[in-house]
Amino acid sequence: MKPSFILLALLISVFGISVAQAQETIDIAKITSAQFLTGQITDSQTLSIWLSSYYNGTRHNTVVDVSAFKKHWLDMSDYCTSHRDMNLMEAIENAFGAKK
Repeated sequence: MKPSFILLALLISVFGISVAQAQETIDIAKITSAQFLTGQITDSQTLSIWLSSYYNGTRHNTVVDVSAFKKHWLDMSDYCTSHRDMNLMEAIENAFGAKK
């Protein structure tokens, strides 16, 4: 093996470990609709997937309808556009009746 290959592998493993430790925590309950729309916290579609999983988990639903998810994501974006100051979790409950 070439020494440069070993050095490269060592550097990748060291930097890979440090990146894994640099995770942030986010309090989803504090995100506003405006932050969701602008992607200020994280990518809005990624956050939507997590939220969909969260609410489906609370309902013990393990089936994901991908086509319905895409429609809900667009509906949620429309709702948040007209309710920018609203808390995102509250907006979801209002838009989709998530507590039902």
